Amino acid sequence: MTGQESLKTLPLGDLHQHAGARFGGFAGWSMPITYPLGVMKEHLHARQKAGLFDISHMRLFVLSGPDCEAALSKSCPLVPADIAVSRSRYTFLLNPDAGIIDDLIVTRLGADRFMIVANAGNAAIDEAELKARAKGLHAEIEPLDRVFLALQGPAAEAALARAGVDTGDLHFMQGIEPRENWFMSRSGYTGEDGFEIALPGADARALVAMLLADDDVEWIGLAARDSLRLEAGLCLHGQDITSATTPVEAGLLWAIPKPLREGGPYVGAEALAAAIAKGPARRRVGLKAEGRQPIRAGTQLMDADGEPTGEVTSGGFGPSAGHPVAMGYVRADLAAPGTQLIAEIRGNRVGLSVAPLPFTPHRYRRG
Repeated sequence: MTGQESLKTLPLGDLHQHAGARFGGFAGWSMPITYPLGVMKEHLHARQKAGLFDISHMRLFVLSGPDCEAALSKSCPLVPADIAVSRSRYTFLLNPDAGIIDDLIVTRLGADRFMIVANAGNAAIDEAELKARAKGLHAEIEPLDRVFLALQGPAAEAALARAGVDTGDLHFMQGIEPRENWFMSRSGYTGEDGFEIALPGADARALVAMLLADDDVEWIGLAARDSLRLEAGLCLHGQDITSATTPVEAGLLWAIPKPLREGGPYVGAEALAAAIAKGPARRRVGLKAEGRQPIRAGTQLMDADGEPTGEVTSGGFGPSAGHPVAMGYVRADLAAPGTQLIAEIRGNRVGLSVAPLPFTPHRYRRG
């Protein structure tokens, strides 16, 4: 069996084929990479109107039961009691060394019910970890079989309304169950206002048909999703953050409540507190190259004296920014914006500078 044949197929795979998608492998799935519109126009369409993404490769879990708060407290650096119904939080599954097993979005749906959205490549590991950390508690981890769609861009809310989907008064990082077996949150990974909707297959096909009949909506592939999230300064697990990366060096401590930075019941608490006290040896930064040539992931970075100082973890061209954009890790003393660095690409040295993140401003609808 070839690698392509062994990839999982999206529930709406036939729709993507009919739309003329070009497919490629990602996290074990056959994913639409681009459509006939092309990556540049797809990217700009999502920024200017509304882009429709099939993110069904991602995994949703329902955490429920009388001990679900305790299970979540053991699993993640969160204070579940502080999360109001319909509120979402960005958080992490950490290993004992405070490395990021995965980054998650957790939404409270009721007194004893949470929705957890996990990354595709980590779904099996996440499920095993969540169940292990809930062992002995009255809490159940249930994987959901749903189509998962994202509609992103300034026209997303209006397009959903025209398709008969009432988004209510949702603001950024809020989520609800608007219909039976539906989950909808005002969130996404593009830096734009938008929504993520998990729903049964038949409902998804009907919704997709209505959305694509709207002149403001176009299918957007994985390539543009990557350039959108990179411009927005958002991490991709497996590249910008991994199980060997701590939230400290990744610049993600803002997602951890201050009392839990000194310890707590969650796995990795002691190591995280030690990492905070010590300070990071390296930091995640934005990187802007001179000229028009993109600097790709894996490119080694040097300081002005030619000494190794870090590595690019994500890189490409930013269609909205109008120049190459990248993220990576550099020695902590070189992480200040404006610091000059050097990348060596196929024997040529390219200058680049540390740049503030994000490269394009976030346009979330906040309350």
